[in-house]
Amino acid sequence: MKRSFIICMLCLASTVNGLAQNLQLHYDLGHSLYKELTSRPSVTTTFEMFKPDKWGSTFTFTDIDYQRDGVAGAYWEIAREFNVSANKQWAVHVEYNGGLTSDEETWNATRFQHAFLAGGAWNWHSGDFSKTFSLQVMYKYYFKNRHYGAHPFNGFQVTEVWGLQFAKNLFTFSGFCDTWYDPNVDGKLIILSEPQFWVNFYALKGMKGVNLSLGTEVEISNNFVWNDNGQNNRCYVIPTVAAKWTF
Repeated sequence: MKRSFIICMLCLASTVNGLAQNLQLHYDLGHSLYKELTSRPSVTTTFEMFKPDKWGSTFTFTDIDYQRDGVAGAYWEIAREFNVSANKQWAVHVEYNGGLTSDEETWNATRFQHAFLAGGAWNWHSGDFSKTFSLQVMYKYYFKNRHYGAHPFNGFQVTEVWGLQFAKNLFTFSGFCDTWYDPNVDGKLIILSEPQFWVNFYALKGMKGVNLSLGTEVEISNNFVWNDNGQNNRCYVIPTVAAKWTF
């Protein structure tokens, strides 16, 4: 399940261009690159929204995965930050994430072990918002999952989010890296990073208002992706071919 958390770049968009949300379409190459990922969904759509206010900001996104014959799963995340410093660099961060997936043979829906997170965030940007960075350190609580018999447990998560606009906003390099504790995996840590690279058509001469971007996302993970053998104990590097419309 793709997990996108590009708060900094959404903040840049809303500040510079008045744009605060986007819709992404990803064609995932995992099923072609790894023989044990043949059942991995090929297409994912992502909707992201960022809204700042005088108290802080709200960010939410929804991923929907598709197989040839319909929706295969969905993931939802919502985060709220409350500024605690005058320069808005320091904030309290609270977050919820969860979702479900369907069994390809039985079509029974299975809920993920959803989680609640709370902690602190440090946010930085350059004067023109062309460079952004955020660091979040959070307590993470997993709720009980009756389907898997999974028990609730406490842990932590560290998230870094970055964004870089260059060549007069023609190119965007952005992404995140999550590291979190999970006692059920090898080494008790899961790592997930999703750097993105975009070519922004609105930056081209005569293309103002065409808020289309084309590019790629590369999912780099350890102990995260479940393969066809029912295991999630290895590393994967999975690129996509992607399009994004910002509005």
